[in-house]
Amino acid sequence: MQTTHATFLLAGQTVHRITFEPATFTEADLLWLPHHHQLSDAGRKRKADHLAGRIAAFHALNRQAIPGIGSSGEPLWPAGVRGSLSHSGTQAVAICRDNGLVGIDCEAIIAENEAREIQDGVIDPAEARLLAECGLPFALAFTLVFSAKESLFKALFPQVQAWMGFECARVTSLTADALTLMLTRPLPPFTQNQVFTAHWLRKDATVVTLICDE
Repeated sequence: MQTTHATFLLAGQTVHRITFEPATFTEADLLWLPHHHQLSDAGRKRKADHLAGRIAAFHALNRQAIPGIGSSGEPLWPAGVRGSLSHSGTQAVAICRDNGLVGIDCEAIIAENEAREIQDGVIDPAEARLLAECGLPFALAFTLVFSAKESLFKALFPQVQAWMGFECARVTSLTADALTLMLTRPLPPFTQNQVFTAHWLRKDATVVTLICDE
């Protein structure tokens, strides 16, 4: 599969980005993955997306390891490493740190009509008011909230070890480069009303959000 590797900074952290061409993917490409047998029943798109994400993670790990697949589908990072990865469309991103929380997500900006259709499953009335007043186009603001919650749940999962729905967190502020999220319920060891910051940037028609400890 044809790929291009690049890096960019977000919240002072180095993010590794892979741009890939799904049409160039072949089954033989998967043999590069030690866990390729776990993808034997996956569709072509999932295989290409997964491979791109692992290539991004490989670069984030200084080309020393490839994360496997956990029992809940999460990436298995090497001991002593906190990492996160995401893919959307024809790009994948990954980031690694030595410690602390880390969660990253990339999303193609959701079309406004689609965002309106699914908003009740993602945001509550208070968030809807926030989005209406934040000054950003609704499609962009909604995608940022969607993505920031995904980043938060990825950051918390290693400790929570449970599925988290969009209703578990509420976005309480949205600025030109960050969102503030608050937990609406306890997610042990994290407490109800605990607050987190998601940094974001836009790259063409895609947004990237990042949760990490300061």
